[in-house]
Amino acid sequence: MKKNSYPSIIHHGAVDGVTGSCHQLFVDANNSVLIDCGLFQGAETSPQGAGFEHLAIDFPINTVRALLVTHCHIDHVGRIPYLLAAGYDGPIICSEPTAVLLPLVLEDAVKIGFTRDARLLDKFLRLLQEKIVAVPYGKKYRLPLSDGEGIQLALKFKPAGHILGSAYIECDVNTAANKQRIVFSGDLGGPYTPLLPSPRSPYRADIVVLESTYGDRNHENRRQRKAMLKECIEHCLRNKGVILIPTFSIGRTQELLYELEDIIYRHQDRLLAGKLYWDDLEIIIDSPLAHRFTEAYRKLKPHWDAEARRKLRQGRHPLSFEQITTIDSHDEHLMTVDYLRKTARPCVVIAASGMCSGGRIVNYLKALIEDNRTDILFSGYQAAGTPGRDIQQYAEKNGYVELDRRRYTINAGVYTLSGYSAHADQSALIRFIAGMRFKPSEIRLVHGDEPAKLALQKQLRSQFAGIKIHMCGGSSLA
Repeated sequence: MKKNSYPSIIHHGAVDGVTGSCHQLFVDANNSVLIDCGLFQGAETSPQGAGFEHLAIDFPINTVRALLVTHCHIDHVGRIPYLLAAGYDGPIICSEPTAVLLPLVLEDAVKIGFTRDARLLDKFLRLLQEKIVAVPYGKKYRLPLSDGEGIQLALKFKPAGHILGSAYIECDVNTAANKQRIVFSGDLGGPYTPLLPSPRSPYRADIVVLESTYGDRNHENRRQRKAMLKECIEHCLRNKGVILIPTFSIGRTQELLYELEDIIYRHQDRLLAGKLYWDDLEIIIDSPLAHRFTEAYRKLKPHWDAEARRKLRQGRHPLSFEQITTIDSHDEHLMTVDYLRKTARPCVVIAASGMCSGGRIVNYLKALIEDNRTDILFSGYQAAGTPGRDIQQYAEKNGYVELDRRRYTINAGVYTLSGYSAHADQSALIRFIAGMRFKPSEIRLVHGDEPAKLALQKQLRSQFAGIKIHMCGGSSLA
């Protein structure tokens, strides 16, 4: 890092892919903040070259005064336990809904990665709660700095429309020499995402660190994707088998439930397949964590958008309708998998993880992926090196996927609804920049595979002459 080149940014993750988000904003040599501290997944690596198994924090944290959390997906918060283990003792600052959801995410992460000892879990959760600082959307938060004479850092969290609680963060750095606003997009959602208000562009920015997950494509609009979801379920159930939908426990599960409730509500008396009516379709949620998140979503109704609140006033229950069956215990899960393996009873199963790299969806896949009556419906991004990506890639080639070190032939039908991504598409990302009254002088593209970043860089350069558009990669870009 060049001397006196502050503020400066180092990217510790999400530079060569879409996971492991972690960025460090240096206000000066003695003060910095981290924006997210996420887990690497699949074949993606840290800038130091280590793979998924490399979890320890591998950069100095002595200057870090705060961790700012954009939202609580595991690829943005999964390494927080390791950050604490490395000696981090500062606040964890986030939006109010994220403050509710984050302990649920990290409790599960600690159970998987550290310990199931109840005493240790309780100690960790108490420590976490002590560190969380919940900031209302749009409220300025001034962060105390160490030995920062004449230097100030003020933060604002603005709705990002990705999942409940998601935010982009405005960081105002004021020094005797200049004032700069650096905006970290986190993960942006598209317009009209179920349950969530659409994100609005910042008024101004000097530097924007912008995600680019779908920088090379555009999604269907909400009406189109809901129609596609309905048609896909109808098509799959004509096979008289099980529909498996791998999802993340937070965000995508609740969004799908919301859309399915509306489809069932509008078509409840119509035949779905054979003698099965829409009103009779069973939707199995096999994820205790997803159930806990859905309960939390219901408690956070004040943060829902106007459409969702209007449905509540009509007496509808978008996240708790009668067709839902929730599987809690592991024994009940195993019994359900075995029952569906033997009967292939037509139903929809929603289970984690979203990229099929763990969780209960793996048992369903092992039991049902070789049955040609089964259909697998992907509704989100599948990172390179994950079983989900392999299933997408090799399904049409009569290929196989490796699950728990065993190969399974992919006989199931495989479908992808990219329109249900919680990430903004190329058009929405460009609108995020276009909507700024005062445009940035620099945009740094992160959180995307190289083709997506290249495509977005090209479009941004064509529309915003004079803005420096960097594709971030490697260990840093200062």
